[in-house]
Amino acid sequence: MKSLRLFFLTGFVVVACSLQAAVVDTLAVYSNAMKKNVQVVVVSPQNTQSSKKPVIYLLNGYSGDAKSWISMKPELKEIADREDLMFVCPDGNNSWYWDSPKDPSFRYETFVSNELIQYIDAKYPTVKDRKARAITGLSMGGHGAMWLAFRHKDVFGAAGSTSGGLDIRPFPNNWEMSKLLGAENENQEIWDKHTAINQIDRVKNGELALIIDCGYSDFFFEVNNDFHEKLLKYKIDHDFLVRPGGHDGNYWRNSIDYQILFFKNFFNKK
Repeated sequence: MKSLRLFFLTGFVVVACSLQAAVVDTLAVYSNAMKKNVQVVVVSPQNTQSSKKPVIYLLNGYSGDAKSWISMKPELKEIADREDLMFVCPDGNNSWYWDSPKDPSFRYETFVSNELIQYIDAKYPTVKDRKARAITGLSMGGHGAMWLAFRHKDVFGAAGSTSGGLDIRPFPNNWEMSKLLGAENENQEIWDKHTAINQIDRVKNGELALIIDCGYSDFFFEVNNDFHEKLLKYKIDHDFLVRPGGHDGNYWRNSIDYQILFFKNFFNKK
């Protein structure tokens, strides 16, 4: 009888644990600026009623979509439950997260920094304050996170980049950027104004909590190091992590854990 009770008790614990699972919503969020729906994946803790949650916005890279992060890092569900926070992953649509000066159908800066924030804060139990809002991304999304955070520091309190293309100018013929900015050799001023590294003078030390990382073998390593050096020049505190690795999912699956820890510490301090 004792062993039977233990069996049922064990079974109850297993069932109870299985019920504790983060909720993954796939949404179509309408952008009035672009007159279209944008797919967004939201990972929220199973217990959404206990308190208001801080949010980490995760931006995908070039050729990715809203499902890139949850596909590459399915543990985000367990992390959301364990850390009691939310992840929001919008489809960046190869936009580099700009409001394109050449194509008015690409207004992803407005969408992410304004329309999406308002939608998420209205639909979910979030802490509606920059002190509980962080943004990061990989590759193109790393550029996007820095671009948006530096230009909208009233919206985001912390920002990160993993393997980010933080200076686009060494790559004028890559990743369809010329479709959004025009050819680099004919639109040098536009390219200068639309690269993340040239947004650094918008912030003062302490206005944003910043973390960037890049692998030694990544083709973006030099521009990440340049970004780090410019932050030092402007005396802006930041974490800069470099370690072995290339521009691939194995690196990002590992690097995002460090960034989530950084953001969690930021949320706790605030």
